[in-house]
Amino acid sequence: MTEPTTHSAPPVELSLPTGADLSDPAPVEDCAGCAELAAVRGRARAGGDMTTVSDCNVLMRRHPQGH
Repeated sequence: MTEPTTHSAPPVELSLPTGADLSDPAPVEDCAGCAELAAVRGRARAGGDMTTVSDCNVLMRRHPQGH
């Protein structure tokens, strides 16, 4: 039987997102779903609702898998 590990592993270092990762994705041309998400994102940003802005960005980035 193997001995259990009694020491902690070194910390995991994660990189910070770059400027390209933080930019808003563009809506896919001729996609009604993307157009609606872009409109919702614009209204949310105007109202200071950055959670909804982030949610819309995630859904738009996942467009190839469907939204």
